[in-house]
Amino acid sequence: MSQDPYRRVAGWYDTLFQSMNAALISIGLKMFPPTEAMSILDVGCGTGAQLARYQPTGCALYGIDTSPAMLAVAQKQLGSAADLRLESATAMPFDDQTFDLITSTLVLHEMAPATRDEVLAEMQRVLKPNGRLLLIDFHPGPYRFPKGWFTKAFITVSERMAGRDHYRHYRHFMGAQGLPNLIGKHKLQIDQQKIVSGGNMAVLLVQAQQVWTDKSVNIPLAVPV
Repeated sequence: MSQDPYRRVAGWYDTLFQSMNAALISIGLKMFPPTEAMSILDVGCGTGAQLARYQPTGCALYGIDTSPAMLAVAQKQLGSAADLRLESATAMPFDDQTFDLITSTLVLHEMAPATRDEVLAEMQRVLKPNGRLLLIDFHPGPYRFPKGWFTKAFITVSERMAGRDHYRHYRHFMGAQGLPNLIGKHKLQIDQQKIVSGGNMAVLLVQAQQVWTDKSVNIPLAVPV
């Protein structure tokens, strides 16, 4: 695995971003309230902040991330409350139709376009037929003045500081109209959508699709649930 790009920021990541992320996670919790019997996977779980919000509900919690530094923070925060794994989201180590809810916050925008598609396909594979995806990421506006403009400036600076590849992928994501376009490309259906932070952030609750492959012709099939 390549050098961890988050090794220098993992220790203070929550200090910088927790206020914004906590508000977004709260919106997601209201969109799809967790129950004790649910199994939840956080893709790109980072420091475990999102999983920690689900911990009091008694759900079965799982998280994957490619950053050892971020996972170390998550492990310290969550202990044995979550099954945390150092894995790529393009080939998740889970059986088909495992999870009731899959969350992913501020993750898809930093991926290369092809990787983004692979990850969303993997999410669909491991999601139960009646499950939901809760996706939170940057939104391409329009931005409301003044809050939206200032927030956009802060996001742009932060994304530039994250590195050349990260910023290039962010620009592609935004140029491709963010999550709504990505969801439409995969022919998924949005249950609920909320645009916040002056037009800068999108919180989407997305329906599952039952996905399988006709092995005789090797054509992927998808049926909305």
